[in-house]
Amino acid sequence: MNADLKGLKKFFKDKANFVLSQWFFIALAVLIVIARFAPNFARNGGLIKAEYTIGYGVVALIFLQSGLSMSTKSMCLNLFNWRAHVVMLVLSFLVTSSILFGFCYAIRSSGDETIDKWVLVGMIMMGASPTTVASNVIMTRSAGGNDLLSLCEVFIGNVLGGFLTPAIAQMYLNTPLFKFGNPTQNSSMRELYASVMKQIGCSVLVPLFVGQVVQNIFPQQVKWTLSTFKLNKLGSICLLLIMFSSYSTAFYQHAFTSVSHVCIIFILLFNLGIYLFFSVICFFCARPFWVPRIFPAELSNESSRFYRLNYEFFRPFFYGRKDTVAILYCGPAKTAALGVWLITAQYGSDFPQLGKLLVPFVLYQSEQVVAAKLLVPLVRKWALKEVESDERNMNSGETSSLKSSISR
Repeated sequence: MNADLKGLKKFFKDKANFVLSQWFFIALAVLIVIARFAPNFARNGGLIKAEYTIGYGVVALIFLQSGLSMSTKSMCLNLFNWRAHVVMLVLSFLVTSSILFGFCYAIRSSGDETIDKWVLVGMIMMGASPTTVASNVIMTRSAGGNDLLSLCEVFIGNVLGGFLTPAIAQMYLNTPLFKFGNPTQNSSMRELYASVMKQIGCSVLVPLFVGQVVQNIFPQQVKWTLSTFKLNKLGSICLLLIMFSSYSTAFYQHAFTSVSHVCIIFILLFNLGIYLFFSVICFFCARPFWVPRIFPAELSNESSRFYRLNYEFFRPFFYGRKDTVAILYCGPAKTAALGVWLITAQYGSDFPQLGKLLVPFVLYQSEQVVAAKLLVPLVRKWALKEVESDERNMNSGETSSLKSSISR
């Protein structure tokens, strides 16, 4: 009897632990249901004015935590890592947007009206958008990657995105098949740029700066606060609130009822496939196999000038595992927060097809977060191998040095 009771208790305890470990996905499902039946609560312009409370306040909390926990010296080093930024910007703005445009063009050329043409325009706008503001930093940190590099990319990518995204989208929408989707409200572009700069400044730069100042003045107190109150969970909670706001806005705009169920299912499957496809591309761009083959030997006194120059330029493009994780999470990610601003500014908040334009953004945001979250254990395990290898090399070097000193 006691054995059966213990077995039953263990069973329920294991189930409870499993449920607790999946709290993020359970909370996301609950918030989506709330957004469906009470969209006015957390939508932009709604009851809690989510464009300010969540768009500014919650995002600011994420970057305040980042500023409190990150080394100023390391942040400056990552900010000037121009090679990594070039790779991520090319992937984010050019590679992903051109691939998505190619798929959308092929679907539109097929003449199949099952996939709404305005949804395809939304996908093109999504492809031209910069990396997301929050989830890539959180996921990179969770996976043991270089979250400082992700943080710098958020700032650079979103500042440039305010200018590059409309231009890239205009380029694709000027093609004959998508001429209908070219936004006509160009007079709003100045307001758009002002909004982007205001959002990045207030929700990213200011809290990051405040966090850095506080961390450098009170390092021990900050470290104690972060560890005592488990503030590492704060980022995931803030991320849930951001997605809650996006879904609320989409439901309020009747985004999911304005297109067919077949179209919704297609977007769900397509988004997941394209995110994984982009992730593979980002991985091979971060670690191009030909670089170590062309430059197998480290620089030495015997290296020729030609080899030395090429080695110094090309070899850094083969990134370590921590930097690769940052590129892996920044490259495929697309921001719904800035994307909604960009679409609304260009088409107008009363545009009748606005809901259809938002569908790809909102679904991609949640799918990329879920997929990234599921990949975290696998990516973390891969990233930690480099740390373990470095520790072994260090211990090996210390042992050799000790033996050498003993022999002397």
